[in-house]
Amino acid sequence: MKDNLLPNYHCCLNAEKKPLEIYIFVDPLCPECWALEPIIKKLQLEYGKYFRLKHVLSTDLTRLNFSSKKYESIAQLWEKTANRTGMSCDGDLWFENPISTPYLPSIAIKAAELQGRKAGIRFLRKVQEVLFLEKQNVSNLDILTECARSINLDIDEFLNDIHSDSAAKAFQCDLKILSEMEVSEIPSLVFFNENIEDEGLKITGLYPYKVYVQIIQEMLDEKPVPAQLPSLEQFLKIFKLVASKEIAMVYDMSITEVEKELKKWVLQQKVRVIKGKYGTFWSYIDKETK
Repeated sequence: MKDNLLPNYHCCLNAEKKPLEIYIFVDPLCPECWALEPIIKKLQLEYGKYFRLKHVLSTDLTRLNFSSKKYESIAQLWEKTANRTGMSCDGDLWFENPISTPYLPSIAIKAAELQGRKAGIRFLRKVQEVLFLEKQNVSNLDILTECARSINLDIDEFLNDIHSDSAAKAFQCDLKILSEMEVSEIPSLVFFNENIEDEGLKITGLYPYKVYVQIIQEMLDEKPVPAQLPSLEQFLKIFKLVASKEIAMVYDMSITEVEKELKKWVLQQKVRVIKGKYGTFWSYIDKETK
């Protein structure tokens, strides 16, 4: 699980005056990264006051040389991951609408990030939703543009940036960080504290939530106090579209309990239900913008 301690990376710990910096290495096309979403949401809600999260993008460029056998193996991986984690993704995409240019979504995310760090994170999530739930080809510029429009980015600026050296260089910078931190498996999280004499700690793959909390505790050298969670309705209002699995993880509920409660909300027109191949998602209906 934990790799050898890494030399401290010169990160911008003082940017938000938080004691920890967590680098999260993700590939927007990776189902394991998608499956990490419930854990990241809960960490941010409960312990976000202790750390600053920095997303670093990676892309498996071996996907550039596709064959029908490779499509089949990727599809099988998607199905197994969805079945195991509860974060639905549909492997049929690789037979019906396969990704042709796997690095383009990462470039697009860096272009969105030029409109602000939060814009980049929202865009990453939207790309994942469109890819894993709707089986859309997110290497298609029209699809990426629609993702940008749906989260209210400046479209002219986005289209200009996606073709610019700035977005390409930003992605190259991420790949350089990936190399320098010797990250060879996605997803990975690398934890740093504010003591420049201390080394970073790398964890690869997916683990139970308590493992990540324990690492935060070790890095802080104190027991962190979790923040009070928002109400379930506020949670949905913040994140707009969430899986039953994400709600279950954050609120320590069973999937059955989540879906029993949210079905009442459908009748009250608070949410819309979206059925995934391996799980259910809930879209918040914001009455103020209807």
